Amino acid sequence: MLNNLKPFIQEVWEKSGFQSPTAIQETAIPVIIEGKDVIAESPTGTGKTLAYLLPLLHKMDPSKPGLQAVVLASSQELVMQIYQEFQKWSEGSGIKGTSIIGGANPKRQLEKLKKRPQVIFATPGRLLELIKQKKVKMHEVKLLVLDEGDQLLIPEHFGYVQNIVKSTMGDRQVVLFSATLKPETEKLAKELTKEAEIIKISKTEAAAESGKVEHIYFLSERREKIKLLEKIARLDGTKSLAFINDIGELEVFKEKLHFKELSVGILHSDMKKLERQAALKDFRDGKMTMLVATDVAARGLDIQGVTHVVQIDLPRDLSQYVHRAGRTGRMGADGTVISLVTEREERELKRFCRELNVPLHKRVFYKGQIAAEEQKVQR
Repeated sequence: MLNNLKPFIQEVWEKSGFQSPTAIQETAIPVIIEGKDVIAESPTGTGKTLAYLLPLLHKMDPSKPGLQAVVLASSQELVMQIYQEFQKWSEGSGIKGTSIIGGANPKRQLEKLKKRPQVIFATPGRLLELIKQKKVKMHEVKLLVLDEGDQLLIPEHFGYVQNIVKSTMGDRQVVLFSATLKPETEKLAKELTKEAEIIKISKTEAAAESGKVEHIYFLSERREKIKLLEKIARLDGTKSLAFINDIGELEVFKEKLHFKELSVGILHSDMKKLERQAALKDFRDGKMTMLVATDVAARGLDIQGVTHVVQIDLPRDLSQYVHRAGRTGRMGADGTVISLVTEREERELKRFCRELNVPLHKRVFYKGQIAAEEQKVQR
């Protein structure tokens, strides 16, 4: 499969030290190169970005000015992350790309567009604005990618996405990728595509590629969860991504943890773009050991080396559990998912793990370390 890709892509692959392609890459890349529409589901951490980015780069014609491809994603962070991947993989290819996100300076974005990029990475709202203002011309777009498709097809985004797809010519190719595809999402995806090939990589196939992820939980009263979080933040050699459902509570947690002099950052969708970037950078660079985030802000983010995912609040449903858990144990590394639950939430958590067919273990803290209950009793 890789041998069929242009030499510059093969070179970056060699440099990256990747071994063989993952199941989703193996399956999707040839189909996209062939020009078919694709609706693909593959668990988080299985290399979906490259599954569409490599064929996209392969199909681009650097000698032809004008927009040839568009990649849409639901959050600013995700767009920037994909754009960074693009910069890495397009090195030496002569392909010009740019990012267009809400919250960024519109003047600067117009400057970027004057350079006639051949591929744009964008959030739907801002891109549609620019199409309506005739600043972005979609008639030459041959490939449109929808990343984290289930997020893009929720009611508040669907209208934008539909209009963006309609602004391209009839012979365009549409590919959609997601970690979870609900039947209703799949139905909407089929409306946006033509005779799409449906690709589903099962959890078992993906599990064969990913590291071991342990699922554990601590029982706790609601108000005691902050104390547990503090203990987790103090564990040696950890890099934890903690999830909370309510933006309001985030600031409270941050204040309390800072008061204890712990290096903890926060990430939510109401923060200014630069604050969000700074928090992510510090976490990626290891300047802080824990990042407490809302699901929207952390959606689809690929942060290397996350050792623990902590659920301060129980996820609302199974697919949210899958998305959160997928932030650790990526590309062959091991990881731990820790849920902090009240007695009422414990039943729900056990149900999630039964449905996902993952073993779940109850743990306690003993002398500042995570231990099984019996260890505490024996000592």
